[in-house]
Amino acid sequence: MTNPRTVLVVGGGPSGNAMTILLRRAGPAVDLIEARPDWNATTGSGITLQGNALRVLRELGVWDQVSTYGFAFGSLGVTAPDGNLLHVAEDLQTGGEDLPATLGMQRPRLQQILMDAVRVSGATVRLGTTAESLEQDAEGVSVRFSDGTAGRYDLVVGADGLGSATRAAIGITAKPEPTGMAIWRAPAPRPQGVTRTDLTYGGPAYIAGYCPTSEDTIYAYVVEACRDRASIPPQAYADEMRRLAQGYGGVWSEIVQHLDDPAQVNYTWFDRLLVEGSWHRGRVVLVGDAAHCCPPTLAQGAAMSLEDASVLAELLTSGRAWDDELFQAYYERRIPRVRTVVEASVQLGQWQLDGVRGDAPGLIGRTMAILKELP
Repeated sequence: MTNPRTVLVVGGGPSGNAMTILLRRAGPAVDLIEARPDWNATTGSGITLQGNALRVLRELGVWDQVSTYGFAFGSLGVTAPDGNLLHVAEDLQTGGEDLPATLGMQRPRLQQILMDAVRVSGATVRLGTTAESLEQDAEGVSVRFSDGTAGRYDLVVGADGLGSATRAAIGITAKPEPTGMAIWRAPAPRPQGVTRTDLTYGGPAYIAGYCPTSEDTIYAYVVEACRDRASIPPQAYADEMRRLAQGYGGVWSEIVQHLDDPAQVNYTWFDRLLVEGSWHRGRVVLVGDAAHCCPPTLAQGAAMSLEDASVLAELLTSGRAWDDELFQAYYERRIPRVRTVVEASVQLGQWQLDGVRGDAPGLIGRTMAILKELP
């Protein structure tokens, strides 16, 4: 082709940003659209990134910034509800021996780093914009946008998250299903001595934990059974999280003092989604949460999304035709690994919901050993 291929990326989260950066590096012209006018720049309190996620961030060329602003660690603590330490396990380095096992980071900081890399890549970015319609033929996709404009692309990548409109637009009927658990999250100052994630199973909630996200900050979370979100007014979010967190000892007594701003507290249900058969229809293909999602019990959601982008970009820039065979190869390469993560993540929560003492360490260990292999 004399003209560069053209790609529309729908969604400016981790997978969409990663797709944009990797494709631009290889030459295709990329337009990225994001429904939120602020590009999700202030959304979320913190994120846990394991080695296989860090491996992709290094591929994107942003590892130096991530390592500077994040907080790396290599172990996981398990504590009793009163705060007494019960066990410390060394984390497996799923990204290889030259990367930390785990890194916590403020989610807005990670988003800003990726946003900057997208801009540097030369992609066209349009915020506050959605794809209103997709019309395909054998050569590409015609797109009409919410601002009344239109475009023509060789490929559309749906990276628009759990409630993906792209997924629905191409006739994939799979939808996320609640698992029965929900999570409260909030940022807080880092208590002295907190240098890793510590988890407590049991107590007032199913799980209570925290993860350092910088030298000065953590994000804390409490997992309980799902409640009707309509029954919890947003102005009560801090009160609700504080009520649950007050039942835990150790550094939680310090964390609780900072759970006072309801605007800083997020309440989210755990969902499960795994699109089966293929992640594409014609010249429209899904990545990340649009194709699969899982509870954060293994902290692998972002990693799976970033890996999708890496694998799809590798195939798209390999010189092969952009056809059904390539997109099916992408699905078949990803689905065993993603299914393992989704099923293990759901199982860890289901054991707690059922009151069953399952082999959580064994399941986690087997899953992480698989993730150490290249995707």
